[in-house]
Amino acid sequence: PNSSGISPRVGNVWSPHTPNPSVSPPSQGSGMTSAQPPRFLLVFDFDETIVDENSDDSVLRGRDLPEPLRHSPEGGSYNEHMRRVLAFLGEQGVSPADFRAVYENIPLSPGMAELFQFLSKHHELLELILISDANTFGIEAKLSAAGLRSLFRKIFSNPASIDRRGFLTLGPYHSHKCPRCPANMCKRKILSEYLRERAQDVEFQRVLYVGDGANDFCPSGILRAADVAFPRKGYPMHRLIQESQEKQPGAFQAAVVPWESATEVARYLQELLR
Repeated sequence: PNSSGISPRVGNVWSPHTPNPSVSPPSQGSGMTSAQPPRFLLVFDFDETIVDENSDDSVLRGRDLPEPLRHSPEGGSYNEHMRRVLAFLGEQGVSPADFRAVYENIPLSPGMAELFQFLSKHHELLELILISDANTFGIEAKLSAAGLRSLFRKIFSNPASIDRRGFLTLGPYHSHKCPRCPANMCKRKILSEYLRERAQDVEFQRVLYVGDGANDFCPSGILRAADVAFPRKGYPMHRLIQESQEKQPGAFQAAVVPWESATEVARYLQELLR
């Protein structure tokens, strides 16, 4: 349904309009070699998906916060809360290098190293993007330390940078009108806009979405029957998909492949690419 803001899907490809049948793929024998476009779009969440913790919790572990900063306000903006927390920690002398070390040392989720090993061997078939409500500083630090940064075409997350005081600062990603998502980020809007933009250059046969949280359920709602949602087993995204399937059978269209270890995702992709 187009009320979601997503462009209509044509056949098994994402496209803002019906493809022009007169346009043929580039000929491989024309003397000009052009790489084949990727066949699949693989979307990752970060916290409790690529890494096995919530990175905000990792940053706060062992820190002594004043009472007003210990809990995010009920119904308030968590993004604003974390901005205040980071400012306080900066005032206490926690440096960007200290934060970077924490992010770099967050463990990967079970099987994630093996999954990325597999993806690096098949990178020409899969386009990877990351959509996360964490922050760009932490994500870039972790992915670079793990040797994974070059696999991602694009990272969408809350902007984080070092201000003139040397403090790590955080901002919201965007504004939106989705009633289900936090005010600073709707992943459905990000994914919809990305698919619309990429449809000018590439036709993805399938969109594959790996996540864990309630904010990953929202974008997975635009997936179609050919697509695959990989919710982490027993986490909010998995529970919400199950509830949706019970309440409205058929409303959630994508195939659902829950995972405890990311090796299960790798095995599914291996079959898909075969």
